[in-house]
Amino acid sequence: MPRLTERARTLRKNLTDAEKYLWKHLRMNQLDNLRFRRQAPIDQYVVDFICFEKRLIIEADGGQHNDSESDRIRDSYLKEQGFRVMRFWNHDILSNVQGVLEMIRASCQDTPPTSVLPREGGEGISQ
Repeated sequence: MPRLTERARTLRKNLTDAEKYLWKHLRMNQLDNLRFRRQAPIDQYVVDFICFEKRLIIEADGGQHNDSESDRIRDSYLKEQGFRVMRFWNHDILSNVQGVLEMIRASCQDTPPTSVLPREGGEGISQ
């Protein structure tokens, strides 16, 4: 884990232009008062942005991610862990950040915060 933490720190210091631009809009709870973290380690992966409350991961992708098998494996693993993954092309972030933010906002509104989800073995709502 220490190596992954170091890698995350390095990535935070070397954000792409698209990541910097998106972070400018996500940081300090600017989007619907949600707390996002950048370049966060999740198990064996480092994700670009994450909102733990909504279990939402945002990835800013360049051309190297086009039809990437490793991204499919990674996304599948993260989904198995209960996260949703949204991917946006760098070009879309840089040219239409408001549209990207609206898609993120809509996705967050569709998901209740994790604090109100029934826990396994908890009482929950009976039907």
